[in-house]
Amino acid sequence: MSGAFAVAVLGGGAWGTALAMQMVRAGHAVRLWARDADAVAAIGEGANPRYLPGISVDKGIEATTDLATALEGADCVLAVTPAQVARTTLEAMLGKIAPGVPVVLCAKGIEHDSGLLLSEIAETLLPGNPVGALSGPSFAADVAKGLPTAVVIAARDAALAAGLAQRFSTERFRCYSTGDLVGVEIGGALKNVFALAAGAVVGAGLGASAQAAMVTRGFVELRRMGQAFGAEPETLMGLSGLGDLLLTCSSTQSRNFAYGLAMGRGENLAGLPLAEGVATAVIAARIARERGIDAPIISAVAAILAGEMNISDAVSALMSRPLKSESD
Repeated sequence: MSGAFAVAVLGGGAWGTALAMQMVRAGHAVRLWARDADAVAAIGEGANPRYLPGISVDKGIEATTDLATALEGADCVLAVTPAQVARTTLEAMLGKIAPGVPVVLCAKGIEHDSGLLLSEIAETLLPGNPVGALSGPSFAADVAKGLPTAVVIAARDAALAAGLAQRFSTERFRCYSTGDLVGVEIGGALKNVFALAAGAVVGAGLGASAQAAMVTRGFVELRRMGQAFGAEPETLMGLSGLGDLLLTCSSTQSRNFAYGLAMGRGENLAGLPLAEGVATAVIAARIARERGIDAPIISAVAAILAGEMNISDAVSALMSRPLKSESD
């Protein structure tokens, strides 16, 4: 699979804009859809100051507020709207997208109300379109600036994933591929929850040792949850699992880490940028409880967000758990 694509990018935020820029650099014709008319106008003028301040937006992106226009003639769709509105976006695509056109999910999360992965929603709503996911350790600003980045493209059809990875890759944006769609989605969704926890540990002044312990034990929980969903262990050890976890749990460029940092400092959380881990923590804790998965960090984050526990009590509870083998 090679050659130029017509790519529709749905979402005019930082990640949608950065991916649209990357598609242009890979030689594709790009239409970007966003609800925000100001963002659409700004992108047309070579900027997106609200979401990518100080970064020039590549020419060649046709931005529009009309979804049908964005999807017309598309060979591939990148769905980049936030996880909790993914269903709304996918429903809006009905009747506007040709059968067989791949839909690549680029948001990370689990639907709050249903507990469904985004691929499960997409496959139900758009049964005639193959579904993929793009994930991995990547900040929108880095991709927009053309800094070296590696991600993974997943689809149940491994050949489709490999073909998309080839089409999307450039010298500065390397795409690996896998047929483990569920594993890639689980890694991308849960790392946001652990980023909240990592940020809270740092914000509370608990030290680098506590941060390292939390991230490491968080990865154990990620693997337990992944196993329950049928993810392949190798996927969780890769870019969309361990790689994304390490990035997101260590930088204030991560909205989830920054949100956790504010939590740990006891700051007012109102008005902070969207942190997907907030919604995901609640549903992930419920899934762990219903399936009997030992996930104390996920459960603690959900309890803190619900106001049922403060950070000090959560740390005490985690540190006083019965001792056991590290491999258990």
